[in-house]
Amino acid sequence: MLRGLFVTGTDTGVGKTVVSAALVERYRSEVRLRYWKPIQTGIEQDDDTAEVARLAGCRPGELRSSGIRLRCPVSPHLAARLSGTTIDLGALLDSFAADSGGAWIVEGAGGVLVPINDSESMADLMRRLQLPVVVSARSTLGTINHTLLTIEALRRRDLQIAGVVMVGEPNAENRAAIERYGDVAVIGEMPCFTPLDRPALSMWARSQLDADSRLLEWLR
Repeated sequence: MLRGLFVTGTDTGVGKTVVSAALVERYRSEVRLRYWKPIQTGIEQDDDTAEVARLAGCRPGELRSSGIRLRCPVSPHLAARLSGTTIDLGALLDSFAADSGGAWIVEGAGGVLVPINDSESMADLMRRLQLPVVVSARSTLGTINHTLLTIEALRRRDLQIAGVVMVGEPNAENRAAIERYGDVAVIGEMPCFTPLDRPALSMWARSQLDADSRLLEWLR
């Protein structure tokens, strides 16, 4: 059985990549941990694998760089269409199967229901991998609705939610509402780092992310 966590978000640009790097920093000393971004769009201007390598100081063996890499910062289904191709989840995961030892931090593209092709969404990739999901959510106004909708979509597909990381200025009321109405644990409140570099991220991850080590059960 594949071990690890799938990092999704309530939206695009909500901090999934930084949360993924923080998870690597938090747990790499306890388990053999590797990062993978199966589908990346807008590769001409964003490279999330390189960003995780920078923020977590990853060695080559801690990263899987292969996967779907498409130009244009748009939804995967549209980026593929603009490139004259179609994303085949079966082929993507077949290539991963031979390299799936250890525990993984897998980062999605966009949110849970972003389309990958004409019949599958990011949720279908999550279901095939069967990894518990960490949700990256903003801390600001609107996050309660967005986060609860994401949680509902995951549970409707029988996907297990490992926890929520809220990104931005801490908001106790929003956190309490998400935990109560979503019946989930907020496992971290991550600030917007200035500058965004490894020392700041590492200090926060090691001292404040998943302080109760809830996630270890899915990584070991």
